[in-house]
Amino acid sequence: MIAHTLPYTSGDPCYLSIPHRGTLACKFCPKTQGSMQVHEYDLTFNHRPDTDEIIAAIGDFSDYSWIVFCGFGEPTLRLKTLLEVSDYIKQRGGRVRLNTDGLANLVHRRNVIPELAECIDAMSVSLNAQNEPIYNLHCAPALEHSWQAMLDFLELASVSIPHVTATAINGLAGVDIAACRSLAKQRGVKFFRQRELDLVG
Repeated sequence: MIAHTLPYTSGDPCYLSIPHRGTLACKFCPKTQGSMQVHEYDLTFNHRPDTDEIIAAIGDFSDYSWIVFCGFGEPTLRLKTLLEVSDYIKQRGGRVRLNTDGLANLVHRRNVIPELAECIDAMSVSLNAQNEPIYNLHCAPALEHSWQAMLDFLELASVSIPHVTATAINGLAGVDIAACRSLAKQRGVKFFRQRELDLVG
């Protein structure tokens, strides 16, 4: 039986999927392929949960090392809600990580990193490719200049957020993991994580 849920767990962290919309239509994403399932959890919901609903769904998070915003949508598209919930968690001693496509500044047309830095302890940014053509091939961005905007976001975030990680997926055609790692380092990002194709969560 698949459980419909807002928060879900995969190991120790508690994960929150708060939007279903995204700025990318990544061809490797299960959502793009018609599945909203992560492990035994169904991340489908029929409305956008507000701040109070999300906080109620989290409940007692003292046993979790992290509360992680991720899922099958881009959390920063709901920036106000993201910030409100993150502030609630931080005020009560929790640690917050954001998994993002790095396009928040492009979407909101301003630098939102100072706002995020007030309540986000760690950030994982989907670099996904070593150049723009490969990025566009696999990520299918809806907005022009997404590749450059993501790189700029990575560089700015690494200055303000304590722990920023760039990620790329091993197994995608044309993706050079070593080149992705080098590109992240050039942008001042200290941490890089190689993900594996078709492994979710």
